[in-house]
Amino acid sequence: MSQPALADRPSASGTFPTTHWSAILAAGQDVGTRADSALAELCRTYWYPLYAFARCKGRQPADAQDLTQGFFTHLIEAGLVRKADPRKGRFRSFLLGCFTTFLASEARSTAAEKRGGGAHLVPIDLERAERCFAAEPSSTATPERLFDLHWAVAVLNSAMALLETEFDESGRAALFQELMPTLEGDNDLQTYDQIAQRLGTTAGTIKVTVHRLRQRYRELIRFVVSQTVNDPMDVEAELAHLMAALRG
Repeated sequence: MSQPALADRPSASGTFPTTHWSAILAAGQDVGTRADSALAELCRTYWYPLYAFARCKGRQPADAQDLTQGFFTHLIEAGLVRKADPRKGRFRSFLLGCFTTFLASEARSTAAEKRGGGAHLVPIDLERAERCFAAEPSSTATPERLFDLHWAVAVLNSAMALLETEFDESGRAALFQELMPTLEGDNDLQTYDQIAQRLGTTAGTIKVTVHRLRQRYRELIRFVVSQTVNDPMDVEAELAHLMAALRG
């Protein structure tokens, strides 16, 4: 998945660009604009939560694939984005609400027409999608709660990908690969010693770098979340909701 340009990412000071719902609303007004591409990028990031939602609703893999692909095309072509009201909720809620209606309307025939032909807004690797779905532990949670969980994971994955891109672009790809496991909270000084030995530095230097890495990761998580809310004041509430979804 392509990543936002450096100018589109949050600065180290934590300030955010003015994206949020503006890209969604602009996409509904003028097809082919940069805003339309921004919406497509969001769709590519969050297709799996919708795919898994369709599977949890009993759809078979091929049908879930077709419905998810068809939905994103329908989202723009049917003008659903023009009906979006950022004052009524977050992009997460808007997307799930539209998809639930799409499933209820039994749009399978429309989606099936697209199977095997034409360009999809969101290409789906069905084999990979099913591997992910099959690997998930059994749960008694509702499809809606599982959607929130998958959405939260997608947010973290997107932030991680941005962080990795920043390290790659600064010529520190090897450092990132060494330190990435520490993002999970490993504060073992012995681990820092081992990393320092491999990289030819000190454990103290690694500790400081890990601290900065975690701080930047948190900033990027906030950035990803900020793209899906209308009011910056909603970021904290959305972060709290997603963290609760991760905890189950």
